[in-house]
Amino acid sequence: MPIQRQALVADIAALWELRTRAVRVSCASHYAPQVIEAWCAAAPPDRLPRLLEAGGGLVMEEGGRMLGYAILDLETGELDAAFVDPAEQGRGIARQLLAALDAMARERGLHRLFLSASLNALPFYERAGYVAVRRETYPHRSGLGLESVFMEKTLP
Repeated sequence: MPIQRQALVADIAALWELRTRAVRVSCASHYAPQVIEAWCAAAPPDRLPRLLEAGGGLVMEEGGRMLGYAILDLETGELDAAFVDPAEQGRGIARQLLAALDAMARERGLHRLFLSASLNALPFYERAGYVAVRRETYPHRSGLGLESVFMEKTLP
């Protein structure tokens, strides 16, 4: 049975490896191979340790194996990341992680969450209560402009 725990700075390498697998598999249907390669080659963002130290990251594990993770900037309400191992998709892991982040955000007094969603993830975020605001080109740190959709969610 999966367990949820706080993501730690010590988890960054494992988080990034999972994220890279997920991007290669899940995003390939919506982005060109050269975009996927540049996206996957990018190093973790400099702000990642700060977000984890602030308590905004959650990991779902089973038998000591990381199944997925999600990270929320608890100051701004930006959903920074939500990735599930491609072999574990469809089990409700990301949904559970987002629900836990929603609860954390409410405890912090946040009333609005937002993100820049990859095109393949739009249906998932819509089911999680996010609303598409506009299409945009996200300035990825790899130098790419990733086609995405800015979405937001009002917390009850």
